[in-house]
Amino acid sequence: MREIETKYRVGSLGALLDALDAAGVDLGGPAFQDDLAYAPAGWEPAMGKPGHTFARLRSVDGGVHVFTTKTPLANAMEYREHETVVADREQMHRAVVAMGFVPHVRIVKHRRTGTAGEITVCVDVVEGVGAFLELERVVDDDRDGADVQAELDAWARGLGVALERTTDTYDTLVHGAEVHPGDGRSAPRLGDSVRT
Repeated sequence: MREIETKYRVGSLGALLDALDAAGVDLGGPAFQDDLAYAPAGWEPAMGKPGHTFARLRSVDGGVHVFTTKTPLANAMEYREHETVVADREQMHRAVVAMGFVPHVRIVKHRRTGTAGEITVCVDVVEGVGAFLELERVVDDDRDGADVQAELDAWARGLGVALERTTDTYDTLVHGAEVHPGDGRSAPRLGDSVRT
C-alpha cells in the first residue's frame, strides 16, 4: 500500500470551504493534532527524503496517541506508511529515540477531514505556516505516483479557488518557518478552520 498526496497553500480559507461544500465534500468537525516528527540519526535535509524512513508521534485532541513511520519513495508526497495507536506517548517517544530517531520539529494544527470518492480531503490550519488543502489517495497497485498526483491536482484545480501547490511536507514547512520566520504570509485564525 502506498499513500500519495498533493498539498496546497490556501488563498482564502472561506472560499475553499464553500467550494468543498459545493463539491459535496462533507468535512467533519475539527481535530487538534499535536505532532512530533523524527528524522533518522545522521539525516540532513540536503540528503532528501526518498529512501529514508521518518517517524511521527501524534496526539489527537489530547487523548489518542498514534505512532507512524513513513518511507518516501519517488518523492516526499509518495510513501509507504505504517501506523498504530499507542497507549503512552512519553514511553513511545523514549522508544523512538532509543531506536535511533532524532526529534526534528513539532507540528501543531487543526484538521477537518472529508472524502470525495477515493480521495481523502484534509483542510489544515498549521500554526506558524497557515492554511492548507491536502489530498490523499491510497493505492495498492503499481500505478505511477506522479500520474496519481496529477489526478489529485486536476481535482483540486476543479474547485476553482486560489491554491498554491507545494511539494514540501509540513515538517519541512514548519522547520523552514522556524529557521526563517516572517515570510510575509498571514495565517488565518485557528477559529476559521472550524467553520461548519
